Amino acid sequence: MATIHRTIITPIVTEQTSAAYQDRGEYTFRVAPGSTKFAIKKAIEELFGVKVTGVWTSNHRGKERSVGRTQGRRPHWKKAIVTLRDGDTIDIFEA
Repeated sequence: MATIHRTIITPIVTEQTSAAYQDRGEYTFRVAPGSTKFAIKKAIEELFGVKVTGVWTSNHRGKERSVGRTQGRRPHWKKAIVTLRDGDTIDIFEA
């Protein structure tokens, strides 16, 4: 099992995810492909000191790319959407 710092790779910050955490308190993270919902929940609670009420995950396939005659594939990745208890927030832009 990966450590909590390897489970959560990076937050995903887009216009759509910004609206989701402002409206519903949902935060989106890129996570390790082998991580489970329980491991994601535990890592978020330990890293940010908040209470997680729900975790949704989705696996994304890497796109096939070609540059000239060379063909390849981007890596597969996993996304987790985390819902927090009312009143809890995560400051993603901390230094």
